[in-house]
Amino acid sequence: MCGKLATMLRVCGYDAAYALDRGVQDDDRLLDIARREDRTLLTRDVELATRAGDRGVCLTERDTDGQLRELAARGLDISLDPDPDYCGDCNGPVEAVPDGDPTPDYAPSTDECAVWRCRDCGQCFWKGSHWDSMKERLAAI
Repeated sequence: MCGKLATMLRVCGYDAAYALDRGVQDDDRLLDIARREDRTLLTRDVELATRAGDRGVCLTERDTDGQLRELAARGLDISLDPDPDYCGDCNGPVEAVPDGDPTPDYAPSTDECAVWRCRDCGQCFWKGSHWDSMKERLAAI
């Protein structure tokens, strides 16, 4: 229920796993993953957050910006990571595409700007207009 939040946390530099990316829906499995991977469980499910104890955070807001405000109020830094570490799509590690290496048709050349590629899914990222709009959105929070 927090997939868009996971994406936003990833672009802020957080290792944000998303249960549905892993095909997990069962509460007991979610709690086990949080424990095994030393993760904080973000959820809107009051009972699940309670069961997670100090590993759980119950979010009350439905929209992503409201959820980000809740996390910021808890002291989480909600700003874009200057150099991406995690893929916004799959949470895989991101690395800089070396100068001169080819990029997909949808991405600019490394001669034009810095480009990063996810090592897991191959998605490319760069600081373009979408980056600027996300930066403004997060700054408003």
